[in-house]
Amino acid sequence: MKKKITISMMIIVLLFGGAGLYILKQHSFDMVEQAVEIQTPQGKLTGTFVLPKSYTGKVGLVLFIHGDGPADSTLDGGYRHIWERLASAGYASLSLNKRGINGSEGNWLDQSIDDRVEEARQAIAWAKAQPMIEASKIGTWGASQAGWVIPKLAGKEPLAFSILVGPAINWLSQGEYNTRMQMQHDGYREADIEKTVAKGREVRNLLRNNASYDEYLKLVGEKDAMSKERWAFVSKNFLSDATDDLRLFRSPVLLLLGDKDINVDSKETEQVYRRIVPPELLTVTVFTDTEHRMMSTKTADSEFRALMISIFAPRQITVPEYLDEMEKFLKKSSNQSDGTVL
Repeated sequence: MKKKITISMMIIVLLFGGAGLYILKQHSFDMVEQAVEIQTPQGKLTGTFVLPKSYTGKVGLVLFIHGDGPADSTLDGGYRHIWERLASAGYASLSLNKRGINGSEGNWLDQSIDDRVEEARQAIAWAKAQPMIEASKIGTWGASQAGWVIPKLAGKEPLAFSILVGPAINWLSQGEYNTRMQMQHDGYREADIEKTVAKGREVRNLLRNNASYDEYLKLVGEKDAMSKERWAFVSKNFLSDATDDLRLFRSPVLLLLGDKDINVDSKETEQVYRRIVPPELLTVTVFTDTEHRMMSTKTADSEFRALMISIFAPRQITVPEYLDEMEKFLKKSSNQSDGTVL
């Protein structure tokens, strides 16, 4: 009996040990990560600088620009599988902690979109000073709210390329779209949805009239209110609209959208980009059954499935074609900049 128990315990230990080794291997990415600090007039920025494990000569660089929220440089590890693919394609990556996160000084809620553009320019200046970075091959990757940052940045910096993932066009219409679609997804009745949307329009009127936070609290009540800091952030940025700034692109643009995005109206985004960005610069890919984070709806709608994938197969957390499209785009952009005929 004791022998059987001992054998059973050994099997359990081996199974758990094997699973642990497998997980460690899955989270060991083929690249070199370095912590960096960038000094700016607005305070220190911290972040992560990623290089291929082996390379010759100089490499291009992808500057990551976050969406909304208190993002750290890795997006809680969610960027690493992207960085690895970029490294395999011969590109470095640079991603900063938002202000107030992991040693970056300041508060990201104090920033306007223009502040974020200036921050990206400071990151590019830092990157250009690194001896292994080819200054003419610096481009951007940005998701969601970065869709208001990158077009403005393109008007101020000679970007080699821009990759935009689920960007919105207009801040206010995006907010209403998200409210409506999220409530539909969560099963609310249409009457409740219309009531919430109507309340949101009253909030928009307050914003347009430069209302105080107290006036906002009076309208929505403390239970449903955003924080005072968030109100100030929204007040700075609610008029953001990318439409005119899309004319500033002068280099290849890759637009990646999910057809089941409930955060951003991907159809509107595609239509506006196609109307304004010159077709010779624009590549658009819409992934089927895919949501805002480039996850399949099957994964996004199951917390357990998403957790298991993030633990046991982190490279598969997004739809597989997502990384393929970025690599193909970068290869084409690099060949064009080198004068290679495809």
